[in-house]
Amino acid sequence: MKLWAGLFVAVSVWAAGAPRIVYTKIFPGSVPAYSAVSVEKSGACEYKEAADDDRPLKFQLPPSQANEIFEMAEKLGRFQRPLESNLKVANMGTKIFRWEDGKEIHEVKFNYTQDLDAAQLYDWFERIVETEQHLINLERAVRFDKLGVNKALLLLETTWDRNRLVVPQQFLPLLDRVVKNESYLHMARERAAALADAFRGNAPKAAQ
Repeated sequence: MKLWAGLFVAVSVWAAGAPRIVYTKIFPGSVPAYSAVSVEKSGACEYKEAADDDRPLKFQLPPSQANEIFEMAEKLGRFQRPLESNLKVANMGTKIFRWEDGKEIHEVKFNYTQDLDAAQLYDWFERIVETEQHLINLERAVRFDKLGVNKALLLLETTWDRNRLVVPQQFLPLLDRVVKNESYLHMARERAAALADAFRGNAPKAAQ
């Protein structure tokens, strides 16, 4: 009994020291209609496009970026105050910020906010969503639409040039696969090689 009690205490202490931030956007009619990003204090992230998705995309944020997200959450009082502007604006989807740390759970919902810190955090999560959508689209093209790979890479390159990709190293296995497979278009293989070099830090950006 004492052993189990000790394990329970250890798990409780670990959970209390491992806060998580979850961003959810629900916007019926948009693509995707649902997206959710969770970020652990360690930088471990998960991305879902369905609430019941049991196979989320997983990746690791650098410590500096994870710290930046948590610092913004702290500025927002761990989501314990309203963020909605209450202005008469179009429906842009329900956004939810949620703080989880053991028994401490707070969340706030908004359609549109004028809070600069909230807007900055929202943009951070939207960059993650945008990145993971590119990853999904590229993987789908690589597997099922070889002629569409170059278009997927061009869209990815545009987002890279706009500095909106998060952890671009996620794409390296797919890019290397395209580079090494002669069944893909030559221009696609060249673009994939340039992007891979850029994502590895060997080149400033992909070929035009």
